[in-house]
Amino acid sequence: MIGSVQCEFHIHGAHSLKEKRAVLQRVLTRLKQKYNVAAGEMAYQDIWQRTVIEVVTVASSQAACEKELQRAIKFLDTFPEWERLGTNYEWL
Repeated sequence: MIGSVQCEFHIHGAHSLKEKRAVLQRVLTRLKQKYNVAAGEMAYQDIWQRTVIEVVTVASSQAACEKELQRAIKFLDTFPEWERLGTNYEWL
């Protein structure tokens, strides 16, 4: 089972693409180190206060995928630099 989730975020403190990329690099690196997921920016690459992060994982069941994705989302929500605006799950 492959599970993915797209999360849209508003980055409060970014005033340039450079600041946005610094936040993204720090968050995505920690996320990939801490959890069994792949992650990357999927949209709004040229807009400095918005981003869409997609997180993908593979597991033997949908329940296991969902558990890992929920843990990753919870981790993403701990960063004060941004606010999650929306979430969209997909299962393959």
